[in-house]
Amino acid sequence: MTRRALISVSDKTGLSDFARALHQAGYEIIATGSTASLIASAGIPAIPVQDVTGFPEAFDGRVKTLHPHIHGGILARRDLHGEQMAALGIAPIDVVVVNLYPFRQTVARGASFEEAIEQIDIGGPALIRAAAKNHDDVAVVTDPAQYERVVAALDSGFTSEFRRELAASAYAVTARYDAAIAAWLAQQLQSDEHSQDAPEYPQEAAALPASLNPTWVKMTDLRYGENPHQKAALYGDGSQTGLASAELLGGKPMSFNNYQDTEAAIRAADDHEQPAVAIVKHANPCGVAIGQDVRAAHERAHACDPVSAYGGVVASNRPVTKALAEQLAPIFTEVIAAPDFEAEALEVLREKKNLRIVRIAPAAPGLDVVPISGGAVIQERDELVPARDSAAAWELVAGGAADAETLADLEFAWRAVRCVKSNAILLAAGGATVGIGMGQVNRVDSCRLAVDRANAHGTERARGAVAASDAFFPFADGLQVLIDAGVRAVVQPGGSIRDDEVIEAARTAGITMYLTHTRHFAH
Repeated sequence: MTRRALISVSDKTGLSDFARALHQAGYEIIATGSTASLIASAGIPAIPVQDVTGFPEAFDGRVKTLHPHIHGGILARRDLHGEQMAALGIAPIDVVVVNLYPFRQTVARGASFEEAIEQIDIGGPALIRAAAKNHDDVAVVTDPAQYERVVAALDSGFTSEFRRELAASAYAVTARYDAAIAAWLAQQLQSDEHSQDAPEYPQEAAALPASLNPTWVKMTDLRYGENPHQKAALYGDGSQTGLASAELLGGKPMSFNNYQDTEAAIRAADDHEQPAVAIVKHANPCGVAIGQDVRAAHERAHACDPVSAYGGVVASNRPVTKALAEQLAPIFTEVIAAPDFEAEALEVLREKKNLRIVRIAPAAPGLDVVPISGGAVIQERDELVPARDSAAAWELVAGGAADAETLADLEFAWRAVRCVKSNAILLAAGGATVGIGMGQVNRVDSCRLAVDRANAHGTERARGAVAASDAFFPFADGLQVLIDAGVRAVVQPGGSIRDDEVIEAARTAGITMYLTHTRHFAH
C-alpha cells in the first residue's frame, strides 16, 4: 500500500529537502496552498489537498483540510477501521507535517485585532491533535528541528517510543498555541476595561482573567538549582523575549541563581531613564546609580558597597562601552547584562573566561506569578507611572520644598528603592545609592543597616543624603535613626495610623518629607 504524507506548514525552513526525502522513501505527498507550490517548485510531486477532498479551499483559506477524506485518513485505526475506510473511499495518511500560523509573532509586532484573529490557526491544530491522538499509526511532525530524525526513521521504521515522543511534542505545541491566544484575548478585555475615559491608575485593579494557561518549554538543562542536590532547567514561554531568550556572548553557562540575580539587576537598571547601572547580589541591589554614561554610572554604583559587589551581577540599561568594560575587568563579576555590547567592549570582557556576557532581548510587560502549594498567586507587575511616581504628584508634609538637586535625588531614590526587598530603606546622593537596608523584619533595622553601610569604613555618607522608604513608617523610631544620621530629606508612601507622629518628628528635626501615597513594596 502506498504510504502518504500530508504537509501544511507556515514555517517552511528545510521543507524542500524534507519533502524530497519523503518522496525518495516512497511517500505520496498531499499539500496545501503555498506549501504545495514550494514543493512543486523543487521538482517534487505534490497532490493539492482539494484533489483529495473534492472541495476547493474556501473562505480565504479558513477551510482547507477540515474534511473526512483528510481527518478520516488520519484518525482511522488501521486495526479496526479498514473495512469502513474502504467503503468510504478514504485512504490512510501515515505522516502529518504541520506547523502553525505565527500568532505570537503577529501580536508581538503590534498587528491589529482583525489581523491577529486571522492568524489564529484552526485546521493546523486540528490536524496536529488528530495525528497525535492516533500516533500508533501516524507520525506527527510539528517542528523543522525534528526533520532529521524523522528522515532517519523513514527507512528504518518509526518505533512506538519515537511516535509517542512526537505526539507529546505535538500536544505541547497546541497547548502553547491556545494559551497564547487565550492570554492575548484576556489582554484585549483588560484593554477595553482600561478605556481612555478610565482613570490612569484606578483605585481597584481590573479583574485578572478567570483562568490562565501558561506553558513553558524546556530550553536547556541547568547544572543544578539553588543547591547542588536540586535539578533545574531553563524554560521559555515561547515569546522569544526577555532574559529566557538572552544571548550568551561569552563565559560559562548561566546558573539557576545567575538567572534570578540577573532578572533583578535588569529590572533595577531599567527603572531609570538616564544611563544606569545596577549591581545585584542575592536578588538585592548593593549599588544603583545613574550617570552621564554607563562607565560613570557603574563607578558610582560600585562605590556604594564594593565589598558586596564582589561576585555580583551587573546590569546596564545602555550598551556596554569599552570604557565600562575596562573598568569592570579587574572586578570579580558573575554576569554582565545589557541590551548590547560594543565590539571593543566584548574583546575586553572575553578576556575574563568565566564572566557571563549576556545580551538581553527586550521583554513585554507581563504578570508576576509566584507558585504556592496547589496553585499560584498572580498579580499585575508593579510598574512606574509618571502621574503618581514623579515629584510633581507628591505631597509636601514637612520642611521646606526641596530644591531641584534634592528633588532629583529623591526621585532617583524613589525609583531605586523599588528593586530592594522589603523592608527597604535606600539612601542616595548625587544620583547614586550610598546605603541600602533590605530584607529586615522591621523597618528600624533596615534604617540602621542603610546608615551603617553608608557610613562604613570611616565615611559619613548618610549625612546630607536623602532617603526613600518603600512603605510607610509604622512608628517614628525608624525615621529617627535617619534623622540622627543626618539625612536631610525623605520620601515615603504614608498611610500609617501614626503618620501624624512620623510627620511631626520630621518637622521637629527640620527635614523635608514628601508623601507619595503609592507603595512599592517588594516581598
